[in-house]
Amino acid sequence: MNKKKWLLITLAAMTLTSAACSSKGGDTSATAPAPSGSTPAPAAKNEVKPTLKSLQIWQKDDYNTYPVAKVLEDKTGYKVQYEMLPQDKPQDKLNLLIASAEPYDAITTNGGSEFKALYSDYAKKGALVDLTPLIDKFGPNIKASVSQETFDAAKVDGKIYAIPTKAINFSSTGLMIRQDWLDKLGLKMPTTLEELTTVLKAFKEKDPGGNGDKNVALTLKGDDPFLQNVVGAFGMPNFWNPVDGKLTPRTLDPAFKEYVGFMGDLFKQGLLDKEFGVNKDATMKEKFTSGRAGVIPLNWSDVPTIADALKKNQPDAKMVFAPALKGPSGKMGFSASSGFDRITFIPKSSKHIEDTIKWMNAKLEKDTFRTMAIGEEGKHFTFKDGAYNPILPIFTDERNQANNYLMGVDEKNYPIYWQARVRKDPRLFEAWEFLNVKQPTEVRIIDPLGMAPFMPEYSKNFQQLNTMVNDYTVKLIFGAESITGLEAFQQKYKAAGSDASYKEVNDWYTTLKK
Repeated sequence: MNKKKWLLITLAAMTLTSAACSSKGGDTSATAPAPSGSTPAPAAKNEVKPTLKSLQIWQKDDYNTYPVAKVLEDKTGYKVQYEMLPQDKPQDKLNLLIASAEPYDAITTNGGSEFKALYSDYAKKGALVDLTPLIDKFGPNIKASVSQETFDAAKVDGKIYAIPTKAINFSSTGLMIRQDWLDKLGLKMPTTLEELTTVLKAFKEKDPGGNGDKNVALTLKGDDPFLQNVVGAFGMPNFWNPVDGKLTPRTLDPAFKEYVGFMGDLFKQGLLDKEFGVNKDATMKEKFTSGRAGVIPLNWSDVPTIADALKKNQPDAKMVFAPALKGPSGKMGFSASSGFDRITFIPKSSKHIEDTIKWMNAKLEKDTFRTMAIGEEGKHFTFKDGAYNPILPIFTDERNQANNYLMGVDEKNYPIYWQARVRKDPRLFEAWEFLNVKQPTEVRIIDPLGMAPFMPEYSKNFQQLNTMVNDYTVKLIFGAESITGLEAFQQKYKAAGSDASYKEVNDWYTTLKK
């Protein structure tokens, strides 16, 4: 059997499931605009650049017609045909496309743990191009923009198979609550899990939305049963959390039993959506925006869209984020991103490998990068008193989705440019500010594995183990499994690769504490 055929069969056999992910954020520190970099030498007069084919993460606008695409074509000289992964379970689709050797020149995915593991697995199986020599030869802007620390975290067996886009540390998701429902019932915003339960009971029993038997106090989506803010109140805001000096996955954390007990009790009382196990992201959001649900986990970047949809259905509706909720032992916290916002790799099926790396390099020329990210000064943004501010509505119209074109960032200046993005809608800024400025610093708990290097056992096992835990957690909350079987599940979980991952993760974690 030839190597290519073996590769396709191996990749086709992999099974993948979706997990939480989103990734936007920012740092509002400010300095003067960055100086322009040198302009790349123009292409030879008769050089004909090929049309490239790029697979991107999902967004609501067509990449091909969005204004940033034309800007990049003019600045880099490359015309690009863009396609998107689906919003739900993008891993499944990506796995099929890689297995069938679709000739994409660049593929960009989210940069969370699940996608980092996926990327590493593809690299190990020989599906991706080693970019190390190509960056050395054709990527001076890439090398100047992306730090060595970021590249080191993206390496697989010492080689660079992707251009990583470093995330800006931020907390993204909290519990959004109908403030007008609280007001109608004379309730205060909850600050503890006990107070949250009281609010949910009132929402269910007194039905402030007038929904009758369709009333839902709290809803979430079935592929992410770890409810942000609530899970932080049990000391488990991230996939892996410190326990007695060791990084420990949630299902092996002593607090896991307490968490599923709390969520299971909400379900038994009818306070948690009885259909949450089959909810997709869009289903969950529709239940909130239609006025049926009173509490929902929500990313701050979704706030304007959700607020508009809710107002359309219920003009007097008001919604606000709950503060960090304190758990039974006094713990509280929001997960804070670290590591990669997204990663971009070149599959071996690409027909234009050198041109693709040249294109990515051209996108990171300083003026081009800033123009792509936030537009033109005086047209799309102003810089005054140390802050970037968007000019509306043109900034929203022409740069709202610009972050989805990133393939690596100017790590020094992008956190500063990003200020314009978060200020484009007062509701957006208010939501971001609440989670990342107004909440105490200590409740934003950075993912400890965000900038971890490639770990073979962890990467190989992450998808399967995460699926096991999510499925088991849903069953526990539903009551389809008894907590008395937890020890047996943990043994199965360890045997499925958790023991190997645990050792590998903590061997690395120990080096950080020296």
